[in-house]
Amino acid sequence: MADKRLQAVEKNSGGFLQPFPELGFSWNIQPFHDLSFSWNIHDSSYPSGGLFASVSQMGVGFGVSSKCPDVTPEAGFQVVGTPDEATEDVTNYVEEVLAKKKKSILKVRIKVRNPHLRRLLSGGIAGAVSRTCVAPMETIRTHLMVGSNGNSTTEVFQNIMKTEGWKGLFRGNFVNVIRVAPSKAIELFAFDTAKKFLTPKEGEQPKLLIPPSLVAGAFAGVSSTLCTYPLELLKTRLTIQRGVYDNLVHAFVKIIQEEGPAELFRGLTPSLIGVVPYAAANYYAYDSLKKLYKKAFRKDEIGNVATLLIGSAAGAISSSATFPLEVARKHMQVGAVGGRQVYKNMLHALLSILEQEGIGGLYKGLGPSCTKLVPAAGISFMCYEACKKILIDQEDA
Repeated sequence: MADKRLQAVEKNSGGFLQPFPELGFSWNIQPFHDLSFSWNIHDSSYPSGGLFASVSQMGVGFGVSSKCPDVTPEAGFQVVGTPDEATEDVTNYVEEVLAKKKKSILKVRIKVRNPHLRRLLSGGIAGAVSRTCVAPMETIRTHLMVGSNGNSTTEVFQNIMKTEGWKGLFRGNFVNVIRVAPSKAIELFAFDTAKKFLTPKEGEQPKLLIPPSLVAGAFAGVSSTLCTYPLELLKTRLTIQRGVYDNLVHAFVKIIQEEGPAELFRGLTPSLIGVVPYAAANYYAYDSLKKLYKKAFRKDEIGNVATLLIGSAAGAISSSATFPLEVARKHMQVGAVGGRQVYKNMLHALLSILEQEGIGGLYKGLGPSCTKLVPAAGISFMCYEACKKILIDQEDA
């Protein structure tokens, strides 16, 4: 350490120029005899003195001056040792101070003592940010699934821009954020709680024959879906049935009056069946990829970019595997609007779509769906991990 090579010396009483006020770097050239350098680090965590080194003759290098004055307790520091060691010590000392200042400037922490509340807040923020970023692709994906406004991503985009403009791409996003924020908060909270409960402690036998993250992910998906499904249905209706509903409250009241409360849960069964494999695959893939990354790169911490890529990969795997169930759910949610066929259950919806449109109908919209879901999953996991670092139990020492 640099401090071990620093000894207190009396400050030079001569005048100093300070071209770097942040570091307090200054110099005093004494004609022909001494060339003195002084560093004064203006930081409350370091002594008020400075760093002092002098050379008995210009061009000789760092060393101890033969004219060095008597040492006083409050004087500062004198660099002793070989020239290379002195230079290295000064450099290390300055770098430590700058690193400390930089850390204090960039460090943003918010105290939240309750661990459950920390997870809920982190999940809510992650869900809101990720869904807003991909709202246009969500709108296009929904139109493609139910066959409105065109049969391709480009056609749907052009039709929306002609009729509604940019606002049309974000139609229903406010409802989506209201739905996704609590849904993601509940989902992440349920996942962490279930995983902690199912994961055996050191020395204990495994509680399950399958990975805990697989079961915890399925449990998280079911929990969040049960709590927020009515908002999902309202968001779908607002997106598809333009002009029928004025806003979220109007849609809620009108559906209750005309179709009954049970209509708010239409398509719940296929949604639950679709969510179980999706959430299980998503969280299991994310958890496994994180462990693989740490093992491959020998790191305990995963950066934001790596988290984004890992989360995106997990989203791609889970969404591709369960997409047909998502298509059936969307068809059931729309109902008989515009003379569309009414499906009795999920199996009826899947068979009807397969009969009328073939196997391609079950994957209609997969391209824009992955374009939306893959980055959404990555952004969500990245924001969640970042928020957990900001929301802390107590201040670092």
